Amino acid sequence: MTIHRAGALGHWNYFLALEQDLDELSRYVDFAGNDNTYSLEIARLLLGASAEVDVVLKQLCKKFVPNSTADSIGAYLPEVTGNCPNFIQYEIQIPRYGLNHQPWVDWTANQPPKWWSDHNKVKHNRAQYFERATLKNCLNAVGGLFVAVLHLYEQEAANGELLQIPRLFNVEDQFFGGNQAGRYGHSFKYRVR
Repeated sequence: MTIHRAGALGHWNYFLALEQDLDELSRYVDFAGNDNTYSLEIARLLLGASAEVDVVLKQLCKKFVPNSTADSIGAYLPEVTGNCPNFIQYEIQIPRYGLNHQPWVDWTANQPPKWWSDHNKVKHNRAQYFERATLKNCLNAVGGLFVAVLHLYEQEAANGELLQIPRLFNVEDQFFGGNQAGRYGHSFKYRVR
């Protein structure tokens, strides 16, 4: 038996898996008013989402600059923002909890987002910085991944080809292009520009 694979959207599927874990976490830690809560599970999600952000940003750079050698958060910035004009300001929501945020808004040439810096501290020196594995950082990391994946799969997002509607995350009205139901399920259409 032969299995034929259509264009796989692995980073979308990975985001959905992390988001599902985050949704399950919400049964134990309410997202309203617990920004500084930290735990092993939150640390696991923060580290997983941040690692995937690194992979996706590298792919995003190569999408626009095929011979890109960008390999760090600082090196990604000019290539990402030069090709994705709304990336930094892209606003997302978690409607169920009334949350709106811009996970990349404080990313500058001299400073990565705070959640990224905190993730690095947790990753490299967990004994000293474990309390930085906070819910707020985790929400920003998974949200940052959502933004990055939407930009990586811009055409698929615009066409409504990112199957399975996210459980928690959504976009602001200006980036929402409608929804559709098809043979394989429901999906949203997203705009990134």
